[in-house]
Amino acid sequence: MPTLTRPTAKLTVAEVCAELQISPSTFYDWRQKGRAPKCLTLPNGSLRVYRSEFERWLSTCEDAAR
Repeated sequence: MPTLTRPTAKLTVAEVCAELQISPSTFYDWRQKGRAPKCLTLPNGSLRVYRSEFERWLSTCEDAAR
């Protein structure tokens, strides 16, 4: 099943940044300010974002821009 259609799929920070066309530093800045989608921290310290959470967050951003 493609990653884009699996709500339990987990995205890396690089994948989120590529989809939004932003730099990782922008993502981490948003995260520090509480403006990024909720992240899951893995035991090795790397971050993942559930696809469903990313879609919800993006929808919220789009609604706020209207």
